[in-house]
Amino acid sequence: MPENIEFQSEGVTLRGWLFLPEGRGPHPAVAMAPGFNSVKEVFLSYQFPRVFAEAGLAVALWDHPTCGDSDGEPRRELDPLRQQRGYRDAITYLAGRPEVDPERIGIWGTSYSGGHVLAVAAVDRRVRCVVSQAMTVSGRDNMVARHTPARLAELQAAFAADRLGRMRGEAPVVVPAFAQDSDTMRQQELLPAEHRVNWRNEITLRSWELYNEYEPAAFIDRICPTPLLMIVPTADSMTPSVDALAAYQRALEPKALLTVPGGHYSVYIDQFEATSAAARDWLVTHLGPTGP
Repeated sequence: MPENIEFQSEGVTLRGWLFLPEGRGPHPAVAMAPGFNSVKEVFLSYQFPRVFAEAGLAVALWDHPTCGDSDGEPRRELDPLRQQRGYRDAITYLAGRPEVDPERIGIWGTSYSGGHVLAVAAVDRRVRCVVSQAMTVSGRDNMVARHTPARLAELQAAFAADRLGRMRGEAPVVVPAFAQDSDTMRQQELLPAEHRVNWRNEITLRSWELYNEYEPAAFIDRICPTPLLMIVPTADSMTPSVDALAAYQRALEPKALLTVPGGHYSVYIDQFEATSAAARDWLVTHLGPTGP
C-alpha cells in the first residue's frame, strides 16, 4: 500500500501517495499528477504508479491545488501555472526523502499535466527525464477548435463578467467541466465508485480562461538535453494528435515518440500495457537502477 504524503506548494498543502519499491535505496523517483479536472483516484489510481514502483522507482502521485484531497481555494480552479509549480515542489519534496536519490528524479504527465511536464522540463534542470502522454499542446488552439467564433465571444464576455464579480466579492462562477454526453463522462461512468470518490464534474469558469492562455509546448525545444518521451494516441481529438506530433518535431534530441491507436482515453485503457511499459522503460533507462 502507498504511504499518504503531504507537502507545501504556493502556501497550501498538497496531498497524495508515495509508492516505494522494494529494497533500501536510494531509489530513482518520478513525480506524477492527474490531468484536467482529475484526481489521483481517477484512471491513475494504482495503475501507472504500481508499474513504475515494481521497476524500482519511487513514485509521488498527488492532487493538484484546489482539487481532491489537496487544499486551495476556490475549489476546482485549474490554474496550469500553479499546477506546474506543484510539480516543482513535488520534486523538492522527493529530493528531501531519505529513500530517494535527489539526482535521479523524472516527471510524468498526462493530458493537461502532459503539457505541464513539457513546460517544467524546459526550465527545471533537476528533471532528469520526462514522459508526456496525450498532452495538451496549446490551450488556445484547442478552444478555437472546440467553439464557434460566436461562442468564443460569449466566453470572453463571461470571463470579463466573472472578473468583475470577483472584484465585488462575489463567489466565482462554477461551470461543468465536461458535457454530459462527452467521452469523459462516459468513461467516468465506467469507473468503480471508489475511483470517483473525490471527483466532481465542475470547475470555476476562470479555469477555462486560464486554459485559453496556456501554451505549454511553446518552449519544447528548451527541454534538451533532458531526455523526452512523448506518447500520442493517433485518433485523439481532445488534445489533437496533429498538434502533439508537430510539437514533437520542434523538440530536440534526445527524444522518442510512441504512437498508439485510439482516442484520448486509449492510453489508460486498451493501450495501458503499451503506454505504461514505454514510460517505465524510458524512466528506468534514464534514471538508472536502485542503488545498493
